[in-house]
Amino acid sequence: MEKEINFIDQNYIENLILEARETSNEEIERILEKARNREGLTHKEVASLLEIKDEDQKKELYKIAGELKKAIYGNRIVVFAPLYVSDYCTNNCTYCGYKRDNKFLRKKLSREEIQNEVRLLEKMGHKRLALELGEDPVNAPIEYTLEAIDAVYSTKFENGAIRRINVNIAATTVENYKKLKDAEIGTYILFQETYHKPTYEKVHPKSIKGNYEYHLNAFSRAMEAGIDDVGAGVLFGLSDYKFEIIALMLHNEYLEKTKGVGFHTISVPRIKKAEGMSLDEYPHQIDDDTFRNIVAILRLAVPFTGMILSTRETAELRKELIKYGISQVSAGSSADVGGYTDREEGKTRTQFELADHRTPLEVLKELLDEDFIPSYCTACYRMGRTGDRFMQLAKSGNIQNVCSPNALLTLMEYAMDYGDKDLLQKVEKVIAREILNIEREDIKELTLEKLEKIKKGERDLYL
Repeated sequence: MEKEINFIDQNYIENLILEARETSNEEIERILEKARNREGLTHKEVASLLEIKDEDQKKELYKIAGELKKAIYGNRIVVFAPLYVSDYCTNNCTYCGYKRDNKFLRKKLSREEIQNEVRLLEKMGHKRLALELGEDPVNAPIEYTLEAIDAVYSTKFENGAIRRINVNIAATTVENYKKLKDAEIGTYILFQETYHKPTYEKVHPKSIKGNYEYHLNAFSRAMEAGIDDVGAGVLFGLSDYKFEIIALMLHNEYLEKTKGVGFHTISVPRIKKAEGMSLDEYPHQIDDDTFRNIVAILRLAVPFTGMILSTRETAELRKELIKYGISQVSAGSSADVGGYTDREEGKTRTQFELADHRTPLEVLKELLDEDFIPSYCTACYRMGRTGDRFMQLAKSGNIQNVCSPNALLTLMEYAMDYGDKDLLQKVEKVIAREILNIEREDIKELTLEKLEKIKKGERDLYL
């Protein structure tokens, strides 16, 4: 068992932020040029970029971030949905609608109810889910999580099948992480919420979650248990966003140093109105302009890490942020336990407010119109391209040899099973264009061969 440590140096981060206030436009120009040349950025340089104010420099920041994202990820956008299975929670997080002080009829889904939710998600075309539940060792122990995972994987509806479950549950023990590994989860997701320890303790009063160091070291325990893909995140609005970004860098570097690989993904949720709280209590909320800067700067700071944006944000803003940072989006989401079943009846009680209510079909059409390739691919998980192996492929550029073709295969599958005539036309047009961009002739031929098999009814084909 590894000793829990605090590798987030609060004084170091605060001094960097303080020093960066004097950053000149000339220095920002130099840092942007360095980022353009993909030379990597120091903590000090990231702190300096966070001081960017000149509008022309902001445009240049977005442009460079967009170029970097395209060079690494191409124009693929991974699509997923959350699945909330229990709102029982013993914590009292001040910002959360599920906190224990909120008095409402708590609910956890039975196996049959989970399978009903999964059928609806499969009917929408989803292939990967993020499993979500509150922390309650009595009402929702690790055994319940494992049962939920089994219920999801065992549910098949027509051509639908969930091929990968990412899991977002509370920090737990090495033993429990081993159980999640054995259950064949994809990425283990955990938001630090805030890396600023005094704020962390303030917003998690009298809670199991209130142990800052235990929470901070959760990824180290997960990796000790054999889970090599971990997804981080902070809830922007709890503390100074500049502090959070540099802390994310420190956490990522700590994992790279001690475990050989850093974050697989970073999520960037902003605090939203929830039951039992007022946004007036949170002075560190960020506006859209600052949020744009955050996404672009994170893309430059951790270029090979996926970035996730949920339906907390509007369709318009999501459309913009995809261009220079975001690589994964949720679609057709419900943040309510049993919400997919209840939605048509108008019965909702969400953990937080959502802003993008489009269906997956509508999301996909817009992505295609913007020349992006929506991807439901889960092949890397099943082929063992995870952890440091994935990062080696990503950094060498070789990941493009499988990711782009696999995205096209899952896109054609979606169009055949869930699309309308309009979507199918868009998909065929995009595929005809993208096939020409596959450089290796053997991979191009293999992709065309598998596309024809999908048109004839075969499913779940990948490289």
